[in-house]
Amino acid sequence: MTGTEREASMRRPIRRVSTLLLVMFIGLFGSSTMIQAVQTDALHADARNTRTLYDSFAVERGSIVVDGVQVALSSPSDDEYEWQREYPMGPLYAHITGYNTLGQGNTGIEGAMNEELTGTANSQFLDQVLATITGQDPAGSSVELTIDHDVQQAASDALGDREGAVIALDPDTGDVLAMVSSPTFDPNPFASHNTAAVTEVYNQLLSDPDDPLFNRTIAGDLYFPGSVFKVLVLAAALESGEYDLESEFENPAELQLPQSSAVVRNASRDTCGPGETVTLETAFILSCNIPFAQLALDLGQDAIAQQAAAFGYGQGFDIPLPVTPSRYPTNLDDAQTMLTGFGQWDVRVTPLQIAMTTAAIANDGTMMRPNMVDRVLAPNLDVTSDPEPTIMGNPISASMAAEMRGAMELAVTDGLATNAQIPGVTVGGKTGTAETGENNEPFNLWFTGYGERDDRSVAVAVVVVPDENIVGDTSNVIAAPIGRAVIEAVLNS
Repeated sequence: MTGTEREASMRRPIRRVSTLLLVMFIGLFGSSTMIQAVQTDALHADARNTRTLYDSFAVERGSIVVDGVQVALSSPSDDEYEWQREYPMGPLYAHITGYNTLGQGNTGIEGAMNEELTGTANSQFLDQVLATITGQDPAGSSVELTIDHDVQQAASDALGDREGAVIALDPDTGDVLAMVSSPTFDPNPFASHNTAAVTEVYNQLLSDPDDPLFNRTIAGDLYFPGSVFKVLVLAAALESGEYDLESEFENPAELQLPQSSAVVRNASRDTCGPGETVTLETAFILSCNIPFAQLALDLGQDAIAQQAAAFGYGQGFDIPLPVTPSRYPTNLDDAQTMLTGFGQWDVRVTPLQIAMTTAAIANDGTMMRPNMVDRVLAPNLDVTSDPEPTIMGNPISASMAAEMRGAMELAVTDGLATNAQIPGVTVGGKTGTAETGENNEPFNLWFTGYGERDDRSVAVAVVVVPDENIVGDTSNVIAAPIGRAVIEAVLNS
């Protein structure tokens, strides 16, 4: 073997080793890149990642702020976690702030805005680098909400300790001005650094039959809407071009459903006013079931479903709290379709969805995307996020919205929502009573409406589940005054 051959023979193993090392390096580089660039968010969110959990408690978590007041904040702790979370007005804002825990994760704004509150959002990357270079202690950003404290307090006071929910929206911007769910809870025990104590509190609330952890405005068990759904059915009728407010319907005192022994009656247990026929406008103002059952059958389930979809039914979205989609049922027979005409059968809604529908009518048919975050402020007070109002859709035309406002305002002055009247304020509204049909549970009492004065407006939705003390009272007696109190609070703020 020549010298050249021997040299080439010796180089072969070196090349093999070099190639192997190169492959290993590429594999290591690719793996680390995948972890750092692709899987970062998933790893941070993984409940098994205890290091991320503990690291989050080593950061001064940003505050959640309403009208310049901290409703969630961090104070120094004397244990290994360094910071202690506090909720000064706990129960009033519990379903908005949520909680941040060691053992049960986080909910509400604490969960939805966790990256901003811990300073780990992409928009805060440069701030993180600067803090590392300068040796500053890490800190999260503050989240300022659109909630109006006076309106939140008014809604809570008006609802009281009744089971139910209240939500208020600015029709022009989609800003959430109040969000109250009852019963509520105190989030402060969830901030304990004793995981066993946190788990005990969580299990107690989770097993509570009143379900205080559910945010009834946007999630939990959805409600039967009853007659407030007539707002949507009326919109579908007017938008079809086949009906107007003067369209007439037969006016019996009761109506047997097709292929069924069930009978539909109006709330009055009589005809819808005098006469053999009744106009659509009168049927709406007096909230009569029989004409709307006939209307639903004439329109057909597809037309109602399309109008519901236009208002956002079936669509999940975040505000940034995740919202459970409301739903209009499918595959209905004629009898079932007629029942949906006044919000029965299996129509299910969140109060937010009902408020969105009313807000769109108040806003000339334009539906704004609901939003709870006014802005996000970095520790140096730089604005890192300032959400702009966003149009979610145009479910009805401006002309039809104007006609519907006329009908809703008559419902307040001359119909079944008279307790929503406010002197000097234009108020439109609709009440509703929904039978739940579940284990003899009480019915739902509803009010939805809007108030306008000068250049200010608000849309509200109220639902109350009465207990044995108020069963039999109407929505006009219970729910409408709650809506009125919220409208007054907004317009007087």
